[in-house]
Amino acid sequence: MAIHPIDYRYGSEEMRRIFEEEARLQRFLDVEAALARAHAAVGSISKAEAGEITRKASTEYVKLSRVKEIEAAIKHDLMAVVEALAEACGGAGRHVHLGATSYDIVDTANALQFKAALRIIKRDLYEVEGVLLTLAEKHKGLVAVGRTHGQHATPITYGLKFALWAREVRRHLRRLEEAEKRVLVGKMSGAVGTQASFGDKGMDIQEMVMRDLGLKAVMVSSQVVQRDRYAELLMLLALIAASCDKIAKEIRNLMRTEIGEVSEPFGKEQVGSSTMPHKRNPIESEKVCGLARAVKSNVFVAMENVSLEHERDLTNSSCERVIITESFILLDEILKTLKTVLKGLVLYPKRIKENLELTKGLNMAEAAMLALVAEGMPRQEAHRLIRKLSAEAYTKKKELSAVLKDNKEISKLLDKETIEEILSPEKYIGTAVKQVEKVLRVAREERK
Repeated sequence: MAIHPIDYRYGSEEMRRIFEEEARLQRFLDVEAALARAHAAVGSISKAEAGEITRKASTEYVKLSRVKEIEAAIKHDLMAVVEALAEACGGAGRHVHLGATSYDIVDTANALQFKAALRIIKRDLYEVEGVLLTLAEKHKGLVAVGRTHGQHATPITYGLKFALWAREVRRHLRRLEEAEKRVLVGKMSGAVGTQASFGDKGMDIQEMVMRDLGLKAVMVSSQVVQRDRYAELLMLLALIAASCDKIAKEIRNLMRTEIGEVSEPFGKEQVGSSTMPHKRNPIESEKVCGLARAVKSNVFVAMENVSLEHERDLTNSSCERVIITESFILLDEILKTLKTVLKGLVLYPKRIKENLELTKGLNMAEAAMLALVAEGMPRQEAHRLIRKLSAEAYTKKKELSAVLKDNKEISKLLDKETIEEILSPEKYIGTAVKQVEKVLRVAREERK
C-alpha cells in the first residue's frame, strides 16, 4: 500500500523507476559484478568465476523477495544482497564481495543512481530554458511596469523578465556539469579506507571498477565517500528548486486578481474551488512553491551528514534513504510542472498596459528627473522637485504630466511635447530589448 505521496502523486515514472527497490538492488549487483571482473583482471579470481558472478548479478536470479527474507534474519540489508547473490552463483559465490565493505557497494551504487537521475534533471532544465527563451523572444518588446518592494517602479519588458530566468537556468546547468565531477564518484577502499582487504591491488581494483561502471574513483576515502559531496548535490538540487520557486511565485503574484497580467493554463473542466465556482487558482505554481520547501529542507539533513564520527558512523544511512529519493523525485515533479505552466502561460497585454498606466505617470518620475538634469538642473535639486510634484499628483489624483506642465520651473526647461515624450513608458526601457537579444544570441550558441 502506498504511503508517501511520491509513490502515487509526485514524480515521473521515469524518475521513480530509478529509486525503486528492485532498481536499487540491480545497481548493487552491477557493482558486485564489476568488482568480480576487476578481481579477475588482477588475478585474484578466475575469469570463469567472474563471468558466473556477472551473469548471475541480475534481479532475474537474485530476487528482491529472497533478499528481504535474508535481511529479516540477519538484520543487514547489503549483506543480504551478498548472500543472495552468492547463493545464485554456486561455487563462484565464495568470491562475491571479496575485499569490499558494505559502503563500497552502497556509495558506488548511489553514484550510479545519481548519474541516471541527474540526466533527467538536466534534460528538464534544458527544456525549461528553451521555453523561457521562446517567451523572451516573443515578448522582448512587451512593456510592463516594473515592481520593487511590491510597488510600481520604472518600466520593464516581459522579455527581460523571461531572459533573466533563462540565464538562471543556464547557470544551474553549468553547476550540474561542474558538480558531477565531484558527485559521480565511487570507491573500493574497504573498512576504514586503507584498501588493506584488497592487498597491494587496491588502487588498481578501485580504478578498474569505476572505469567499468562509468564513474570516477575517489582519490581517498574513509569507509564512506565523504558526505560533503552529497551535501553539495542536495544543495544544488535545492538551489534549482529555489529558482523554480522564484519563477512560480512571480507567476502567482502576477495572477492576482488586482494585477491579472498573466495566467497559468486552466482546463475547460478544471475546478478552482470546491465552494467558489468562479475561482481560477494558480494551483500548479503553488505546487512548485510548496514542493520546493520540502527539497530545500533536506539540505539541513545533508549538512548534518558531513560530520560523521571517526571513519564513519551509521547516522547518515537512514536519513539518506529519505532525503536523496525525496529531493530527486520532488525536483522532477517541480521541473515538469513548471515546464507545463510556462508552455501554457497566457499573457494579457491590455491588462499589462492598464497597470503600466495605473499610477498616472508616477512610475516615470525618474525619467522626468533625469531630463531636468540633462537640461542643466543639479541632480539633487531635480530629485527634490520631482518628488514634491509626484506627491502633489498622487494627492490630487492627477496625471504627473499635467502637474509637470503647470510648474514654472519645469516649463523653463521642458516644453509640453517634450514632457509627454519623456513620460512615455515605451521610450524608457533602456537597453532591455538589446539585452534580451544578447541573451538569445548567446543561448543559441550554448544550446548547439
